[in-house]
Amino acid sequence: MAKNAILPIEMEAFDSAGLTGIGTFDALNPDGLDHSVFLLRIINDSDTDVLLSYDGNLDHDFLPAGETLQIDFQPSTQIGSSIAAIRQGTVIYAEGVAGVGFIYVTGYYRSD
Repeated sequence: MAKNAILPIEMEAFDSAGLTGIGTFDALNPDGLDHSVFLLRIINDSDTDVLLSYDGNLDHDFLPAGETLQIDFQPSTQIGSSIAAIRQGTVIYAEGVAGVGFIYVTGYYRSD
């Protein structure tokens, strides 16, 4: 494999029927991100709006039904050879009412 290759993480799929309601955070990727990603994409292919949290305590983003949130950390900060990224192991949470359809978490990282 080429050094500094761009690779995808394994996509996580969360059934929105498993959302337990407002005031409760449900882990979309319970084991956390398997790599530190510079591009994070969350696809809400369900019929319910969700609030997203990156710490399981506070609301950080809103993702309407049928929409995609893409956060590209690369252009945000690049000091020397360091690349801004969301850390490995980060669990992403959703808060909302049960729906029909799936919420997907995917992203891309740079191999070393």
